[in-house]
Amino acid sequence: MPVADTSLSGIRVTRELDLVIARRGRPLSCVLDNGTELTSMAILAWSQQTCVGWHYIAPGKSQQNGFIESFNGKLRDELHL
Repeated sequence: MPVADTSLSGIRVTRELDLVIARRGRPLSCVLDNGTELTSMAILAWSQQTCVGWHYIAPGKSQQNGFIESFNGKLRDELHL
């Protein structure tokens, strides 16, 4: 089930990632921005425990994650945000 919230803790993110993995399988790696919920100790520990590679894009370089930026733009357009 998708999670929409204004503030997610690292622990909450790891719980949701575990649910995604249970449904879809474990990815080899994740590419993310440097949001506080994604740089917590809980996330780093989860990444090591699950052997999921964790790669952060450089701050201010959203083009390094073009796939999700494209998705976000299309979603904003559809939702008229």
